[in-house]
Amino acid sequence: MIEIKLPFWLGGEQLAKLARAARRYWERVEHWLRWPLRQIDAETCALGVLNLLAWQRNIARFAGEPERLYRLRVKYAYANAVDAGSIAGFKRIMLRLGVGYVEMEERAPGRDWDVIILRLSDNQLSDNPELLRIILQMYGRTCRRYEFALITPVTVGVRVGEFDWDQQTLTATLPNSLRLTLRLAEPNHDSQQLVARL
Repeated sequence: MIEIKLPFWLGGEQLAKLARAARRYWERVEHWLRWPLRQIDAETCALGVLNLLAWQRNIARFAGEPERLYRLRVKYAYANAVDAGSIAGFKRIMLRLGVGYVEMEERAPGRDWDVIILRLSDNQLSDNPELLRIILQMYGRTCRRYEFALITPVTVGVRVGEFDWDQQTLTATLPNSLRLTLRLAEPNHDSQQLVARL
């Protein structure tokens, strides 16, 4: 808020009215001066200005694209272009645009060298088919084929249980004489066994 100080010889109610009017005027002027700066931000600018920014950044809005996603694509166009071409960069692009966690595998054994496998969850693939197509078209590698593979999250449980046993060993020794000696021994053994099944 702008603070306005008027000469001391003006006083009372008239001074307060004049100060409020001057403050409102300069706040309005400040709003007008900041308007061009607000239009540069893709998240807050008017839709017409956003379309100009998108044209400048080579982003085209696809049919049915939500405005929030369109604004994100325009905002991160430069960062996405810089990150294109590397696995880590491609993962950052997917996170920025709200697709989420993605795994990539290049040159998989038994596959052609130019195939890149993208592993996504079923929800990611069904919620963003058009966005994924556009991301691959704009930021994917040239002369590469992309295939989608599904990741299915599985919950794993681990149980701890007690596994023990007792053993008795009776030994008999027969020396040269025919005297028979029996000894009773009980070794104790404690162990734990962890089993994980997928």
